[in-house]
Amino acid sequence: MIRAFHRWPGLMALALLVILSLSGTALSVFPAAERLSAPQAAAGLNVGDLAMRISTVYPGVEQIKRSPSGKVTAFWFDGDTPGSAVIDPATGQGVGSADPNAALRWLTNLHRSLFLDDTGRIAMAVSAGAMLMLAISGCLLVTRRVGGWRRWFTRLRGPLAGRLHVEIARVAVMGLALSSVTALWMTASTFGFLPDAGATPDFPAQVSGQTGVPLNTIATLTQTPVTELRDLSFPYADDATDVFTLTTDQGTGYLDQGTGALLGWADLTGWARVSETIYMLHTGQGAAALGVVMGLMALGVPVMGVTGVLLWWAKRRSSPRLRHNHPASVADTIILVGSEGGSTWSFAATLHTALTQADQKVHTTDMASFDPGRYAKAHRIIVLAATYGDGDAPASAKGFLDTLSKTDLAIMPSMTVLGFGDRSFPAFCAFAAAVSEVSEAKGWKRLLHFDTIDRQSTHDFTRWGKALGEAIGIDLQLIHQPVLPETQALTLISRRDYGAKVQAPTAILRFALPHVSSWRRLTGRGLGLFQAGDLLGIVPAGASVPRFYSLASARTDGFIEIVVRKHAGGLCSGQLMALEAGDTMAGFVRRNVTFHAGRDASPLILIGAGTGIGPLAGFIRGNAGLRPMHLFFGMRHPDSDFLYGTDLDYWQSQGRLAALSTAVSRGVRQTYVQDTLRADGANVADLIREGARVMVCGGRDMAAGVSEALADILKPAGLTPKALKAEGRYVEDVY
Repeated sequence: MIRAFHRWPGLMALALLVILSLSGTALSVFPAAERLSAPQAAAGLNVGDLAMRISTVYPGVEQIKRSPSGKVTAFWFDGDTPGSAVIDPATGQGVGSADPNAALRWLTNLHRSLFLDDTGRIAMAVSAGAMLMLAISGCLLVTRRVGGWRRWFTRLRGPLAGRLHVEIARVAVMGLALSSVTALWMTASTFGFLPDAGATPDFPAQVSGQTGVPLNTIATLTQTPVTELRDLSFPYADDATDVFTLTTDQGTGYLDQGTGALLGWADLTGWARVSETIYMLHTGQGAAALGVVMGLMALGVPVMGVTGVLLWWAKRRSSPRLRHNHPASVADTIILVGSEGGSTWSFAATLHTALTQADQKVHTTDMASFDPGRYAKAHRIIVLAATYGDGDAPASAKGFLDTLSKTDLAIMPSMTVLGFGDRSFPAFCAFAAAVSEVSEAKGWKRLLHFDTIDRQSTHDFTRWGKALGEAIGIDLQLIHQPVLPETQALTLISRRDYGAKVQAPTAILRFALPHVSSWRRLTGRGLGLFQAGDLLGIVPAGASVPRFYSLASARTDGFIEIVVRKHAGGLCSGQLMALEAGDTMAGFVRRNVTFHAGRDASPLILIGAGTGIGPLAGFIRGNAGLRPMHLFFGMRHPDSDFLYGTDLDYWQSQGRLAALSTAVSRGVRQTYVQDTLRADGANVADLIREGARVMVCGGRDMAAGVSEALADILKPAGLTPKALKAEGRYVEDVY
């Protein structure tokens, strides 16, 4: 629901929002420019002396005005000829034209009303309302995405368009919300929906009838600093019954032109002060620096508009087109989908179609849209959930667990959870399992026990579908045709072979970087954007499910590199190891941002064995900032499988690698990578106490041994691998 409130106002009002923001940004420059160019009154100068100087130079002066920027302007008549000028307070002389700025006037009319008077004002007010709705809903969505207000500026994952959209929003949202609220206030005031903020005293019934009092002898004027002046209007010439009208930051008063006596005064009302503050906050008049900051924030609107459209379009393309997707309020079956890369959606589409053909009213949506209050007629909720990283929610399920844990319904439909994952990863279906546990703890009825699908197995899905049909009482045949991800042909340009002497053929394969359009780079689609630690998906011939390899390169390196070991009977590894320079293989990239080196300067402790060195080598290669990186690498024998051996020496000489420790499992003295950690335990503990981050890549048994060794090393310091993982300072990419 929140996502819909965010999406549709933005899409429908995008053009007006862009006009509103760009014109607002341009207008924000004028107060600052005026503040810098206008002569300023000297400290201590009072209104009486200023008025005396100006009236000496311009005897026919009728009005002196001071703007919030400090610019003083005088208006006069020389006979029947009107005149005006910007005044230098030090001399009373005119130093510039007071004619209105044509560009400022044009931009103001565009910003306020689109040159359409009241109709345009209403349209721009609607746009401001849409902006406010976007700001509020955006705050809620960002908070849900990052896991709470305290994590507002946490690092993001995902394609460039999505990250750019949120990064700008996190900085600009408060300014945009403030601009929207103040714009709506000013519009309401213009149309008379707010009380009149003005406060003027009653015009004096009696005056002295005298004229000609020297301005620099009037006590009220000499006691008023120029910095508090807003307006001083002079009496009409030859009219002894008229008075001076003085307006300051404190209020408005009338002064006798013959005696200088104060004839009446009205303080500025609280409502007027609020209105003036609103005006200042919106226009920057009187707060030039704030105006420029607000203008810069407004510049984010066009960028967020473009990236928002890209995200909306990408979502439409990645989500299957579902026929007969009933509204949630009338559906008897709700299917909720949690997907990171989109593959789980294809299974949801198969289930949706089969249930629809069985005369069920089905509503299918993403888990982030979970709204049990709308499921009045639902008999069952079916959750299909993938897992991201180390047990995290996938992109389309952000906030689901929080909503589920807070939901209390008198009548609950049954809830069935099916997890999708890969058993080679330690956190296999961990998020789906968490959903199942929370729903069971909250008392949701069970239609089926929690189940899982390994590596997109169509056989497992058919088996589960048959059980679901029996539970519902219908014949349900789920015949799923896997939808392969969009791939590109990768051409091998070089290979380095290792491991033959220890019967473990391994190769570093380097592929040419294929051409990728600017559009794909912006949206992060395909091979448009990747880093070392991301995953290269390879779809081998004769297979329907991709295999994944950790990338040892970033896009900025200009090539795609992976490390592959040939497994007995391995379809994908066999095909990869058979490649020669010039051969091609179909591939794609999947983000793995939990295993990125990051951009901070804290030390990295890199731990890997065998092919696990791939992403670690990529981190070191990309360490142009010479961040301290300490590598612990395990191999079978240095003469056969010292992967990246010469590269590591070179990187160490450049300072990209601070230290290298190796373990050899088939040497004269058999050691493993966890042994080298223990041998250097004091240094490792010191690095971690100083803020170092630990990154482990390789086999599951190796990772378990490393965790055990680190637990022993850190115990005297009161730290544990579990605690480091909770802080994001211990990450694994194991298989």
